[in-house]
Amino acid sequence: MSDMAQNYFTVATPGILCTYQDLGRFGQGHLGLTTGGPADKSAFIWANKLVKNPINTTALELSFGGLKLIANASTTLTVTGAQAPLTINGCPKELWHSHRVNAGDTIEIGFATLGCRIYLAVAGGFLVAPQFGSVSTVLRESVGGVDGRAIAAKQLLAIAPEKRKTPLLRLSEKDIPTYSESLTLKVITGYQASLFDNYETTKFFANEYQVSSQCDRMGYRLNGAAINSSISKMYSEGICKGAIQIPPDGQPIVLANDRQTIGGYPKIGSVLSLDLNFLMQSNQGSKLSFEPISIHLAHNLLHLAHVKTNQTALVKVAD
Repeated sequence: MSDMAQNYFTVATPGILCTYQDLGRFGQGHLGLTTGGPADKSAFIWANKLVKNPINTTALELSFGGLKLIANASTTLTVTGAQAPLTINGCPKELWHSHRVNAGDTIEIGFATLGCRIYLAVAGGFLVAPQFGSVSTVLRESVGGVDGRAIAAKQLLAIAPEKRKTPLLRLSEKDIPTYSESLTLKVITGYQASLFDNYETTKFFANEYQVSSQCDRMGYRLNGAAINSSISKMYSEGICKGAIQIPPDGQPIVLANDRQTIGGYPKIGSVLSLDLNFLMQSNQGSKLSFEPISIHLAHNLLHLAHVKTNQTALVKVAD
């Protein structure tokens, strides 16, 4: 944090894997840098909308909870994502709702009871210098945020001054995402689908999988029916977020934000980004099934979701 910064939060307790995130780092794959960005892009965008920020404004992503901050200045904030208790000076506050805080206030986020990614946004955003075009923190690459590390106790988190009072807003209950430990994920099959015969493809889409203990921002390794392809390895190539790799043991791996930029295992398809948000809110033991969709349907679903997000009216609440 700059010595000149006047507005900040002091981190009393950093919680679990609290990082700075924006929408991600693009165009840097040739340097071996992955995209990063929020694991649950939808919850991140709503957090910024609830405090009237542009959607790419820097916010905090917290895994599971346990964060405690002390404000040194007045601002407006919101918390979205996983269901976790939020308090300001010990008073319970609603998620998906913006709130005023003043100098000396204590903001606490407890541990999630459903879902696992939590987003905290403030009016004007957190102030941190970008690296390679983004502030998104990727621990494996030691890039983004402050020195590529997770936020630590006693750290000062600079925030933009609130130039004018931000209206208090909330997202209607009907528009708040519902997280679940049982998901059906839409999959766009790609050109490598031909490496899996009809029996293996049918087996993949007919069976239920469970999220293993190996699940993080890099990807989710699953347990279930083993899938075999006609090859076990291939030349490494670029891989997208949501790609479903099938390694030699046949247990699928869904790649996520902090994935490596290239990989050499065959891919049976890619999870639709809208559904990937929900997968990244799931925990070990969650049950997953998959259904194939066409690229045309995927485009339509993305366009409809974009329109809905832009047209959904936030509700003004009394100050």
